[in-house]
Amino acid sequence: MTEKTTVEAATPLAAMDEATQRGLMELLEKMAPLLQGRRFHNLVDLASLASDGVDMFDDAMVQKLMKAYEEGVGAAWSMSNAARFAANQTATAQVPSLLGLLRVARNEDVRRGLYFGLTFLSVLGRQMKDDGVE
Repeated sequence: MTEKTTVEAATPLAAMDEATQRGLMELLEKMAPLLQGRRFHNLVDLASLASDGVDMFDDAMVQKLMKAYEEGVGAAWSMSNAARFAANQTATAQVPSLLGLLRVARNEDVRRGLYFGLTFLSVLGRQMKDDGVE
């Protein structure tokens, strides 16, 4: 290394105030195990991966994610609202007999909810089915 190169390399450090130099030295001391164990490379790779992810997010992707988020929040709100309402209704009502349950099933909304629940469980069961693969 020539004398001129050494002076040019030292110039940025000389331009820093003492507190900045101390902070930089402390940071390098803390990073030393990562650098020596070549684990710092993993952090750089992770930053590169995050950067690639940000580059992939175009407007269409953001719109799709926003729609999925809104639908998910809406579904969660509907479910919690229905659960609160049902809990309040059943807390004050007397437990119906089996015949009383059949009377409740006359209500179209009850039948629609039961149909939804049974269809949901059917799809879930189909997905869980063992296809005989052993």
